[in-house]
Amino acid sequence: MKELNINAVRTCHYPDDNRWYDLCDQYGLYVVAEANVESHGMGYGDQTLAKNPSYAKAHMERNQRNVQRSYNHPSIIFWSLGNEAGMGPNFEKCYTWIKNEDKTRAVQYEQARTSEFTDIYCPMYLGYEGCIKYCEGDIQKPLIQCEYAHAMGNSQGGFKEYWDIIRKYPKYQGGFIWDFVDQSCHWKNKDGVDIYGYGGDFNKYDGSDNNFNDNGLISPDRVPNPHAYEVAYFYQDIWTTPADLAKGEINIFNENFFRDLSSYYMEWQLLANGEVVQTGIVSDLKAAPQQTVKVQLPIDTKNICPCKELLLNVNYKLKAAETLLPAGTTVAYDQLSIRDYKAPELKLENVQASNLAVNVPSILDNDHYYLIVKGENFSMDFNRQNGYLCRYDVNGMQMMEDGSELTPNFWRAPTDNDFGAGLQRKYAVWKNPELKLTSLKHGIENDQAVVRAEYDMKSVGGKLFLTYTINNKGAVKVTQKMVADKSKKVSEMFRFGMQLRMPLAFNEVEYYGRGPVENYSDRNHGAMIGKYRQTVEEQFYPYIRPQETGTKTDIRWWRLLNIGGNGLEFVSEAPFSASALNYTIESLDDGDAKDQRHSPEVEKANFTNFCIDKVQTGLACVNSWGAIPLEKYRLPYQDYEFSFIMSPVSHKLK
Repeated sequence: MKELNINAVRTCHYPDDNRWYDLCDQYGLYVVAEANVESHGMGYGDQTLAKNPSYAKAHMERNQRNVQRSYNHPSIIFWSLGNEAGMGPNFEKCYTWIKNEDKTRAVQYEQARTSEFTDIYCPMYLGYEGCIKYCEGDIQKPLIQCEYAHAMGNSQGGFKEYWDIIRKYPKYQGGFIWDFVDQSCHWKNKDGVDIYGYGGDFNKYDGSDNNFNDNGLISPDRVPNPHAYEVAYFYQDIWTTPADLAKGEINIFNENFFRDLSSYYMEWQLLANGEVVQTGIVSDLKAAPQQTVKVQLPIDTKNICPCKELLLNVNYKLKAAETLLPAGTTVAYDQLSIRDYKAPELKLENVQASNLAVNVPSILDNDHYYLIVKGENFSMDFNRQNGYLCRYDVNGMQMMEDGSELTPNFWRAPTDNDFGAGLQRKYAVWKNPELKLTSLKHGIENDQAVVRAEYDMKSVGGKLFLTYTINNKGAVKVTQKMVADKSKKVSEMFRFGMQLRMPLAFNEVEYYGRGPVENYSDRNHGAMIGKYRQTVEEQFYPYIRPQETGTKTDIRWWRLLNIGGNGLEFVSEAPFSASALNYTIESLDDGDAKDQRHSPEVEKANFTNFCIDKVQTGLACVNSWGAIPLEKYRLPYQDYEFSFIMSPVSHKLK
């Protein structure tokens, strides 16, 4: 919790072991102490037990015990009357008793809404618009969501938007993520495979909510899930913004209320196109609580090519160990842009050695099954039946898995949030949309081979155009263009991009983009732009139930290489997203409804499955039973165009 910058916990939905409160006292965690009253299974309205006199004593005694046993713990800041148990006289009496017994602490209860029987407005899963509406209203009770940002599976997309609102309106003072840990246990399936067991794994007769208990920031073994890092970033208390970056000036805001920054030092790095070119340390940070100070860093950019992107990384670290965190622990970080990224002009040129004539690629049109493009060091086959690139050999090396094709891709393995919103059905038309090849043309243009394929998209309307431009060294510019049929009403899609299978030997990833952990369009602010080298195996995160994983965003370039450093490089006219896994989308996809599956059970592919996208829809976090990503993170049915160049990478020994 300390590593993730969490500063408050709610003991839902019952009092905890006394030792927990001792730990919170000692190490500094605010506590909302909740009584063990929950009865929503009995109904709300007139049926609620909160209105039943027979249960008045049970309500009162449980709240009295909760207060009396824990009264002397300074970490407790609020008392909570219970959870999802309706509202009525029984709770009103509990509130009155506690306020008479303890005049120093606030009392909250979600079902009391904004009535006189709660000091805090503490709804659960209130969306962005609802939060803004309350903050701009006349009621002055603080807004602290008792549950929000449901962290089930690959999630926490849109967490930034919650904290933009919280930091804008003083009335909105935070919330309690549901929840902290995936509540599964080690188990073996029928084949003896080690899994995290969840509801339905233990027997077939007890009722369960399947994997609905697996909605934590961390795994059952206390390893942070990828979305935990986004939370840690927005929960940090030191923020850096530009002042005058040309002069090396930055503003540092100390968001803490009770401590200055003398316990921390700052490390900074200047990055040019992802390479560290200058570093420094600021050891004397003078910023009082809730104050902003200006600091000048001795940044020197005069010898750096103006063509390069310049980024400033700042990391704030502890000078000495404190509250479970060792010295040197990073407690906050930021990345500022000094010079924006300039995407290359996506123009494919032939490669010419001195004054030698260019060997123009040739197109062989005499094969019944394939259209073949050949050059001095490469060969490519296009399937005449569907127009797809199906073979790509460079310098005698096979770049595509046998039997595979470079294909348009609009689908992902649905996440838990996707299933909760029914997107696996609402978006189903995009899973395998029917594409009928209507034209396949080819020619030599500007000494390069060009192949053009056109398709009718019968199931979704509109047309798809794929254009391949191939230079003399086997580099390919691919343009994927969709023209929507504006007269049709078609669902949104998960992604707009393409999919390629490469042989298993291409198991190394190098890229310049956001990392090192997976990140998505609405969950990437905690992932810093940089150059990363990882294995394909490391791209897969074993969520308890299989689903979409491994995507990286804001990619400037991406390489898939073998152990010898040979492979393919991908660049585009704008930052893009991509993933490379030893799993297919189909193997991670449960289909129309969630299946009783676990990540260790999914069979690995014997190839590297690469996805490159113009954009992929976000993940969302408001809840996992209907909420979808914000509109700006979704892909409506409209025209799209995406171009990228894939170039052979050859590592020559010197």
